[in-house]
Amino acid sequence: MLFVWSSLIFLSFGAYAYGEKNSPVFQIQRVYLKEISLVQPNSPSIFLLDENPTVEVTVDVTSMKLRDGIYEIEVSNVVTAKIRDKIAFVVKAKQAGIFEIRNLTAKKLDEVLGDGSANLIYPYLRANLADIISRSGFPPIHMTVIDFNKFYKQRKLAMIKTNG
Repeated sequence: MLFVWSSLIFLSFGAYAYGEKNSPVFQIQRVYLKEISLVQPNSPSIFLLDENPTVEVTVDVTSMKLRDGIYEIEVSNVVTAKIRDKIAFVVKAKQAGIFEIRNLTAKKLDEVLGDGSANLIYPYLRANLADIISRSGFPPIHMTVIDFNKFYKQRKLAMIKTNG
């Protein structure tokens, strides 16, 4: 759990004393829209159908070490909407952030990369998806809030089951 105040970020899993050499560090360097695409294979005829679309959403979180203590965390979404088995639209988007993360145990680092950072990035992605969908002629789809902590734990459990 994170508590943000001004430019200081307090981590619930350790004391944060600004300026101490070995204190945990978690700082957002940048949040950016990395990729977005929209396909409407059945427009304009899809707009003539007076039905609400069924929507399928997939989400993924990845991370990559850029250099010592600097990481990119990426949240990706694919939103597919169909009306009467015809694709209304497919939106693929990746929202990313660059974070400075230092002085954490390997377990805590894995948790922060897997869920803590995604919780900060996802609201930007949700807003971008709602915007592009509404600009494409459809009512915006307001994505639900995701519990990335639960997402992280489910993913870890699946990896353990897969690896034996």
